[in-house]
Amino acid sequence: MKSSSKQRRNICAALAVGALAFGLNQPLALARSPSIAISSVAHFDETTWARLVEKGPRPAAYIFTTTYCSTCPDAFEKLRSFVMDAHRPVELAAVMMDVQGVRAVEYARHYLGLTRLYAFEGFEPAIRQSVDPKWPNVTPYIVLLGRDGSMQRSIGAPDAAMLKKWLP
Repeated sequence: MKSSSKQRRNICAALAVGALAFGLNQPLALARSPSIAISSVAHFDETTWARLVEKGPRPAAYIFTTTYCSTCPDAFEKLRSFVMDAHRPVELAAVMMDVQGVRAVEYARHYLGLTRLYAFEGFEPAIRQSVDPKWPNVTPYIVLLGRDGSMQRSIGAPDAAMLKKWLP
């Protein structure tokens, strides 16, 4: 069956938009598309945070969470909504502290719009120490990395002033 030239143009345009959304601008595409779910998990050990701070994507938001954190999904949703309203490509990552592998991926359904999922791999106190020696082991613990490398930390959802400073 032959398709019309208009149909071919529409298909090509849709493919181009899809390629742009998922290739060149994947973080924003995922953050803006809550129906796309994460299907893999990366390890987060004592060395990961330093590497992300030095060479990771900017801007970025990292929410450190557990499966029993009842306020974490709401805090993440506030971050995601702010990012959507800002219309900027942003890494939105969740770091699961108490489950790994398949269980972490299953739990990610509470964080639709994630661009990346990590899970602690190693001795939890040492990993937390590498992120912030002053972190009191409370979740949600959120770290916002600005485009310029600046860092803001929050227990619970960041307030409006903090978000505006992060993504001016």
